[in-house]
Amino acid sequence: MEYRKEKIIEISSWIIVALLLIKFIPKNKLREAHVAFLFKQAITWVFGLLVVEKDNINYPYRLFFRKTVKSSFTFEYFVYPALSALFNTYYPEKRSAYIKALYYLFHTSLITVFEVLILKYTKLIQYKKWTWYWSFITIWITYYVSRIYQRWFFKNKFTIQE
Repeated sequence: MEYRKEKIIEISSWIIVALLLIKFIPKNKLREAHVAFLFKQAITWVFGLLVVEKDNINYPYRLFFRKTVKSSFTFEYFVYPALSALFNTYYPEKRSAYIKALYYLFHTSLITVFEVLILKYTKLIQYKKWTWYWSFITIWITYYVSRIYQRWFFKNKFTIQE
């Protein structure tokens, strides 16, 4: 069966990430996680489409919307936004700048490493005019922008606690 490995990875991604959200998003932080998810979804969806249309990245196999969207619906619309919800939910707001930088580094590196492995061993993604460090930089920036938005959206919560 052609693209069997890719299909398994995409379906597994949906299941694993959904379970991560269910397990690790506490009920009292559902609103914050939801806002982070939707904001990151808007950023990654638009940026993902732009990168694909500029022919920087190609997604040879896509499980969903193969004939309508050239971008990866699974990763741009669900996986990255869900990981951003987890990122923002557990962001170490009251810790030092060093810990915060390590937090960004860890989350961004984790996604980049998985992307490079997927690039190397599957046909889910192909770099054309792109490299792993562009992924790292754009993921870092989108995490940063989502964190700024999160602080702005819930500014009363953050100012009361500080």
